[in-house]
Amino acid sequence: MWLHVSCSLEFELAEATSFIFMLRPRSGSQQWVAREQYIFLPSVPAAEFTDGFGNLCQRLEAPAGAFAVHTAADIQAEDACDEAPGAAFVPVGQLPENTLPFLLPSRYCEADRFTDMAWSLAAEYTPGYDQCRAIVDYIRRTMAYTPGAGAYNMSACEINGASAAVCRDMAHLGIALCRALSIPARMVVGYFEGLEPMDLHAWFEAYVGGRWFTFDPTRAHLEGGRVALAYGRDAADVAVYTQFGAPAPLVGMHVNLEHRPAPAAVLHP
Repeated sequence: MWLHVSCSLEFELAEATSFIFMLRPRSGSQQWVAREQYIFLPSVPAAEFTDGFGNLCQRLEAPAGAFAVHTAADIQAEDACDEAPGAAFVPVGQLPENTLPFLLPSRYCEADRFTDMAWSLAAEYTPGYDQCRAIVDYIRRTMAYTPGAGAYNMSACEINGASAAVCRDMAHLGIALCRALSIPARMVVGYFEGLEPMDLHAWFEAYVGGRWFTFDPTRAHLEGGRVALAYGRDAADVAVYTQFGAPAPLVGMHVNLEHRPAPAAVLHP
């Protein structure tokens, strides 16, 4: 399918402010970025770099006063995420080196505190994909997805046992439980169609069967268009913007995803 996604952020700055944004999707196995637009109002110079997780980041100094960022992209994406029941657990000694950071406890995913719980949930399932699916089913069974309810990031330990949570915190719990089973798991933030209200969304991926697979505790199924913006160990790594210095109020945020007809021709490298 072809998707058009956009995100606009509006700030009111009391003084010149340094920002790092993470709003550019990159092409990968599940999405192809065909066209992009990235606008700063007022226009300011920006330097782009790639962080340690491969995310495209934009660094800039915004002037005092009203400042806005508008991004948009046309993307070819899958209409459903791949599923692979039975995909095997990969022993730690055979994991690619770039997956190893996603085995360790992190700020919001205290995997070392979930060993007993993870094994009690997953002991009866085939190691690998089926254990990850059992973890997602547990989160969905015990916790109601409540969009807009999370005022601040909560860790897996903080959200465990809650009756309701936002997508970000549900992903934190899923990641921590997977890592407790020695399954690499990483957080993803991006666009997802059909959200009410429309907003950016968070889910997680786990490395089983020799590749990353998508898991989303907010959904019973994995149908629907997704566009990944950023990957990281937890929410601390995937903030779509990070501001430094005096508080910089976000006074407006608009997110959109809509289907588009396929272009007449698309050139792939």
